[in-house]
Amino acid sequence: MGLDDALIFTRVVECHSFTLAAAGLGMQKSTVSRRIAQLEERLGVRLLNRTTRKLRLTEVGQAYYERCRQIMLDFAEAEQAVMQLQQAPAGLLRITAPIEFGQLFLGGLLGAFMREYPQITAEVELTSRLVDPLEEGVDIAIRVGVPQDSTLIARKLFESRRGLFASPDYLARQGMPRVIGDLASHRAVVQSHDTGRYWPLLEAQVSCQQALVCNNITFLREALLAGAGIGCLPVMICGEALASGRLVEVLEQARLPVGEIYAVYPSRRFQATKVKTFLDFLMASLPSYGGRLLEPAGPGLLTSHL
Repeated sequence: MGLDDALIFTRVVECHSFTLAAAGLGMQKSTVSRRIAQLEERLGVRLLNRTTRKLRLTEVGQAYYERCRQIMLDFAEAEQAVMQLQQAPAGLLRITAPIEFGQLFLGGLLGAFMREYPQITAEVELTSRLVDPLEEGVDIAIRVGVPQDSTLIARKLFESRRGLFASPDYLARQGMPRVIGDLASHRAVVQSHDTGRYWPLLEAQVSCQQALVCNNITFLREALLAGAGIGCLPVMICGEALASGRLVEVLEQARLPVGEIYAVYPSRRFQATKVKTFLDFLMASLPSYGGRLLEPAGPGLLTSHL
């Protein structure tokens, strides 16, 4: 009886009318009016002030309505969750991701997901721009760094260790740095967000001679391979070059900020089966470090999972 009364009360408030609420509920207006009166009597408060032309919530009624509305939403969500258990993921899945993440991981993972769920179609944009899922109708946006928009849900996929790398040719010409302070005399190849007077180290402040600045980590890796200097990059994109000896990690004791990768999406409420299933698949399928730490443990590891 209590839940039924809460539903009736919520409909009356949202319709601003006993007549319209009754029609929507398939009830007589007199029945709706009587049930609201019984509810007020049971609670011992007045929830609505009524005139012949208007309904107005009392202060207590407003608080009660907000709680009832939340209960109705939770109930609807529970029903949808049960129904979705019987449904296979289907429909168009729209995803955006950073270019490197898409090239290294997303293509293979999405292909495997679509093989498992053939009713899924997909539309993917690999981009360095910041995409707003709400404005652009995107189901999932993969982002680097902690999302700042509090209206979106963010799920951390993993963290990637960063290191300092150089080519054997550069080190043969300029010398191998032995201590952190030696970086001050080397040419720096850095990402745009690391630009500044100092190397992006966590426990030291060392002057940085910037020789090359770019906003694309694949570009920077290629510049390092060509001998442009020493650069700070995610380990995940250097695995093959390290295994083949074309890049060398220097000053392994240096501590640098980790790179965090998040999946960002509009809301958990009424989340489509296709979105939830893909997010779970993504977490389970990323290289097996508990979805937290992604870095090569040996030659060929990065490609062996894809």
